[in-house]
Amino acid sequence: MEIQKVGVIGAGQMGNGIAHVMALAGYDVLLTDISQQALDAALSTVRGNLARQAGRGKISEADMEAAMARISTTLTLGDLGQTDLVIEAATEREAVKQAIFEDLQPHLLPHTILTSNTSSISITRLASRTDRPERFMGFHFMNPVPVMQLVELIRGIATDEETFAACKAVVDKLGKTAASAEDFPAFIVNRILMPMINEAVYTLYEGVGNVRSIDESMKLGANHPMGPLELADFIGLDTCLAIMNVLHDGLADTKYRPCPLLTKYVEAGWLGRKTQRGFYDYRGEVPVPTR
Repeated sequence: MEIQKVGVIGAGQMGNGIAHVMALAGYDVLLTDISQQALDAALSTVRGNLARQAGRGKISEADMEAAMARISTTLTLGDLGQTDLVIEAATEREAVKQAIFEDLQPHLLPHTILTSNTSSISITRLASRTDRPERFMGFHFMNPVPVMQLVELIRGIATDEETFAACKAVVDKLGKTAASAEDFPAFIVNRILMPMINEAVYTLYEGVGNVRSIDESMKLGANHPMGPLELADFIGLDTCLAIMNVLHDGLADTKYRPCPLLTKYVEAGWLGRKTQRGFYDYRGEVPVPTR
């Protein structure tokens, strides 16, 4: 099937990034969230990021305006039922995602493909709560979406080949690279990345090094562009903890036990950049380590 109209659920960092790249690639995008404020903020962010690309000569002003014209918004979830492909990019909580798909299901066209941008939750389990498990799969973009080239495509146990091929064609049209991952906890990227971040938090927790020394060691000693604690703040410590819990619960291995310090930061509401405090304090002109 040919996909022309894409629905995006969630106007946060991932959702507005997905809307950005889809519209720039020529798809009509319908973006939804639970508040008009979130939708307005998303459109502002997309315009700002497109303008940055135009300023660097990566796209033209005409490309920017055409992309913005392809994005429309709605507060009514059911409106997305008239799209060819739905990408859910809500918070990383399974109950929330399941409720979204259940509410959307009565409004769907027969051919609509459902996907989730989840970074860790079982695609098979999410698909089982819908009327179309064969047309359901994982569509996991990396953050920030306009910059990162990889998209993980995750088949559930029932996902058919036509659905996979249609989603792979979308990734190709975006100019990104698809990695096919099996439906195991956290898939490929986060199965490897999150335990590394969690180990960095343990290193801090045990006093082996402070925030700055841990990040500098990995940047200069392993040639990572960002230190693991800086990266955790960028991702969101609540998301990191959620993924570690999925790994720990799904694989029943103590090596995936979330560090108690990570749990404590999340309980304090210090979630990283989005709350202005995490392993770094971002409230001043320069980020300052909090430990």
